[in-house]
Amino acid sequence: MSRTTRAQEEIRRFRSITPVQVAELDLAGDDAWLRPGPGSPPVTPGEVFVLVRSQGRPVGTLLGSVPEGAEPKAVLIALARKSRLRGPAPGEPPEPPLTSVVVATRERAGQLARALDSLLAQDHPDFEIVLVDNAPVTTGTRDLVERKYGERVRYVREPVPGLAVAHNRGIEAARGKVIAFTDDDVVADPRWLTELTAPFTADPGLGCVTGLILPARLSTAAQVLLESHGGFSKGFAPRTYDPGDPPADEPLFPFTAGRFGSGANMAFRASVLRAVGGFDPATGAGTPARGGDDLYGFVRVLAEGHRLRYTPQALVWHHHRDTWRDLETQAYGYGAGLTAYLTAVLVHRPALLPAFLARLPRGLAHARALTAARTADGTGAPGDHDTRSHPWPARLSRLQRRGMLYGPVGYVRARRALRTTGRRTR
Repeated sequence: MSRTTRAQEEIRRFRSITPVQVAELDLAGDDAWLRPGPGSPPVTPGEVFVLVRSQGRPVGTLLGSVPEGAEPKAVLIALARKSRLRGPAPGEPPEPPLTSVVVATRERAGQLARALDSLLAQDHPDFEIVLVDNAPVTTGTRDLVERKYGERVRYVREPVPGLAVAHNRGIEAARGKVIAFTDDDVVADPRWLTELTAPFTADPGLGCVTGLILPARLSTAAQVLLESHGGFSKGFAPRTYDPGDPPADEPLFPFTAGRFGSGANMAFRASVLRAVGGFDPATGAGTPARGGDDLYGFVRVLAEGHRLRYTPQALVWHHHRDTWRDLETQAYGYGAGLTAYLTAVLVHRPALLPAFLARLPRGLAHARALTAARTADGTGAPGDHDTRSHPWPARLSRLQRRGMLYGPVGYVRARRALRTTGRRTR
């Protein structure tokens, strides 16, 4: 089969992907409830991606089908109980520390309001919101804050484009002992910030905590395809990564930072993040490097001897990109960000080079597997990392590999661009 024919077949399969509803289900005995996901309409017959909770806490996801004429709540409760999803015994987390939530944005006032509303509804007892307006070309973001949020959201302007630059500006402005980061295209669960930051109180050796990211909508083929291959979720098992006791099942540790979490749901102990110099400003969206700023932060914190914890109790709902072209851009950017962040880590911590070189053969094999075109086995549900309900197109795999080749070049270009602005690249 020629490459052109294969590409046409991939596009045909992509266009055949149908939307999936998103809902939440809490198995709380007689008080069990079902409700649509953030911004979704009420559940109707058809396929439904369900976040299952136990007494409010996320415990797993499943893909259910509601038949015509059936009552959605009864069908999905029965399916969830058959799946035997069970959560940890409920218990109150320790008192969370004073926290600053940093949100970087650029010309997306419409969706930003949705994110800010969810942040202001958090049950965390002591936090502030720092909004960084990155390289704005209009006054739309400032006008929104002044009109709707006033003193509840602190507005900061950063003229130099780049996500890491914007996050570093937020670090400078933050007053909290912990600094949490999320994006302008999420809806945060009401307990998100408490669950994300309370572990810092329980473990003084923690430098970073990451949380669970689930899809807010699965209404386009691109969103369903991305989530059926894992999306941004890291599963429902909490885990602590300790550089003093490297995980036996992670031979590339700590260089496979994508396993630790994502930038839309992460928090750092402020003193630790400032001690490593924040994020490398030559990484991240909005720069020639295209991404990798969050991964850089994870590895730098671990390299300094601090632990990193993943907790699925800290949940945000993410609005995935809508189109095939978005997926192409995303695949290339992920590849570029991966090798750009590795370049940045070695530039700033050359002492890690021997460990990196020792892991390089396995790393190359991991990269090949990561970017392989993946077939569907027909049993997967969106968010299930063990099975896949749709094949991953070879076109996207090729773009990710091209991005990996470009990443170090992009990082060098980003550093040069920053010098022209007078920004330090550390």
